[in-house]
Amino acid sequence: MTQEQNNENFSFKKYAWNQFKKNKIALVCLYLLFTLVIVALFAPYIANERPLYAQYKGYTLYPAFASDNQTDSIFGTSGTLEDVLQYDITDWRSLDLDKVIWPLIPYSPGGMDRYNRDYVSPNGKQRFKNAEGLITDVPKKFRHHLGTDGIGRDLASGLIHGTRISLMVGLVSMGIASLIGIFLGALAGFFGDNKLKMTRIRYYFTLIGIFFGFFYGFGQRKYAISEGFSNGINSGMIELIISFTLIFVVVYLFRFISKFITLKSLNKEMYIPIDTFVSRGIELLNSIPRLLLIITITAVVERSIWIVMIIIGITGWTGIARFTRAEFLRIRSLEFVQAAQSLGFSNLRTIFKHALPNALAPVFVSIAFGIASAILIESGLSFLGIGVPDDIVTWGSLLNLGRQNLEAWWLIIYPGIAIFLTITIYNMIAEASRDALDPRLKS
Repeated sequence: MTQEQNNENFSFKKYAWNQFKKNKIALVCLYLLFTLVIVALFAPYIANERPLYAQYKGYTLYPAFASDNQTDSIFGTSGTLEDVLQYDITDWRSLDLDKVIWPLIPYSPGGMDRYNRDYVSPNGKQRFKNAEGLITDVPKKFRHHLGTDGIGRDLASGLIHGTRISLMVGLVSMGIASLIGIFLGALAGFFGDNKLKMTRIRYYFTLIGIFFGFFYGFGQRKYAISEGFSNGINSGMIELIISFTLIFVVVYLFRFISKFITLKSLNKEMYIPIDTFVSRGIELLNSIPRLLLIITITAVVERSIWIVMIIIGITGWTGIARFTRAEFLRIRSLEFVQAAQSLGFSNLRTIFKHALPNALAPVFVSIAFGIASAILIESGLSFLGIGVPDDIVTWGSLLNLGRQNLEAWWLIIYPGIAIFLTITIYNMIAEASRDALDPRLKS
């Protein structure tokens, strides 16, 4: 096969994957990441104080798959009501179940075992109340294999459910950061300071509209947004959509008003320094300690895990924007971009359909590093007791419990290992991806 045929059959995706597979440590980390994702997805069925399957007085029940407020009435053979089971408060271990299949960890993260309180160690003596009401040594199935905290919550269950919180924080926050960073970086790199023209009056009114839009959309509605997220993610997203809609409406109104101002000096066209605006915004955010900025914002809003994700995302887009801007500065002079412009395609189509797909390879590496950073920030906030509500179990909050009692070493070692491994997994995958996606390494 000739060199020309080899070049024609070359697939950069296959090449990058083959390069990635050569890094055995990164490949193992990728499999471990898939394992963490599976654990996060099935956490309610891996660690739950309710059985997966149970037979009770002739009734077949699936408590772990039921909603919290579900209630079942148990009737005897004569039709008389014998028992009422409310799923979220029933002590399933005290019931005389005919058949039962328990989860791998038969405890919920918020469930309190009053017989194993006061920091019971993994190897310590643990007690159990059986169906007859007798206090005995705990059976192996119901043992707290990683110990408990001061109020009897199972550490293993907290770690498993904390996996879901940590991965969700990383993905959601960096999803927000990616949208902001890619959009602003693409505009800054494609247009620069001397490619986008606008009349002076429209430019000035657009800036004024953006200022007032953010002032009314977020400044005046911060409590409404905070209250919405405290009521649930759906209410919070509705409030966010209202705020963004308000911003667009205000900007549109100011731009519409600018059409009626016909002063000749204000209707001259000028270049819009988009690159300068984005670059100065990146420098401004980078000059402020990120953790301090997040702590300041969380101090004035309602405590919510979703608020924490949004704040981390809004403050974490600078690295992604810089990578995207650098790639667009390189790509905008290439032949396929110039061909798209010469064919009369709009700037938005040229940016997002033609240029952006060819600029995302290094951005994905930055996103992978950003996910690890977001998980670390959330763990730090939880450790400090800031931002995350007390009823949500995270790896950082478990570490905080260990700080309160240094003799409970299991509350320090196991959450610390979980955080360390997760951060290391993302960093190793990001480094291997950076090497695999670098075309300069292609031979």
